Amino acid sequence: MKRLLILAATVSFCATTYAQDRFADVQIKSSHVAGSVHMLVGAGGNIGVSAGDDGTLIVDDQFAPLAEKIDAALGVLSDSPTKYVINTHYHGDHTGSNAFFQTQKGATVFAHENVRIRLASAEKANKAALPVVTYNDGVKFHLNGDTIHVFHLAKGHTDGDSVVWFEKANVLHSGDLFFKDRFPYIDLGAGGDVKGYIESVEILLTKISDTTKIIPGHGELANKADYQRFVAMMKDTYAYVQQKKSDGLSEEQVLALGLDDKWDAWSWNFINEERWIKTLYQ
Repeated sequence: MKRLLILAATVSFCATTYAQDRFADVQIKSSHVAGSVHMLVGAGGNIGVSAGDDGTLIVDDQFAPLAEKIDAALGVLSDSPTKYVINTHYHGDHTGSNAFFQTQKGATVFAHENVRIRLASAEKANKAALPVVTYNDGVKFHLNGDTIHVFHLAKGHTDGDSVVWFEKANVLHSGDLFFKDRFPYIDLGAGGDVKGYIESVEILLTKISDTTKIIPGHGELANKADYQRFVAMMKDTYAYVQQKKSDGLSEEQVLALGLDDKWDAWSWNFINEERWIKTLYQ
């Protein structure tokens, strides 16, 4: 029994050390987007920031080991405290620092109701990381000279997706309803849906202009043309795979055929062509 306890402690220590080492060299880089809006890039989902005299609001907060680095980067942007955190969905690379900002910085986390439900149902749920304020359709903030609209879109990346539009600055934070120039991850096990994702993007495209700046969930700062190219890729590859499926081809046969070469550059380490085809087929 003693050996088992020592082994368990050793495994736990190694896992913790690995997590710390994994983020040891990550730097949080900040760039001004428009008005009071900034974008932070580190590891995980891109962070949107409204910084000013009224206080700081952030959209998503990446992984827990990066919390202090994120806080330091926010301190450069404004002396005002971080008052509000908005989670665009429940994945850990967007919600990992919730507990830090709520317990150590006094911030309040807002999210769609399904985000709290999914975080609370995790095997090792941390009560301090749960959103305190939840909504079904959306919520609006009046902060730093801007009106910040938060609204829910159903059946996209997950079943708890929110996007954030900074009205005066004309900036959209799409959450993971946009992976710039990459195949997206669609969490089919958490209410994600390919058709729903496409429909959500098309709705958002009707709400923005050619001059709107977009902070994607992952990837560099983007614009409407980038978003249109992204949804065109999705529609093209989805139609192709569904047609092959309708013709009676198995998933393995479609994988063997692959996609058109023009989509090669969209494959990345997390969602390569094989995984994207499997998502489209399912």
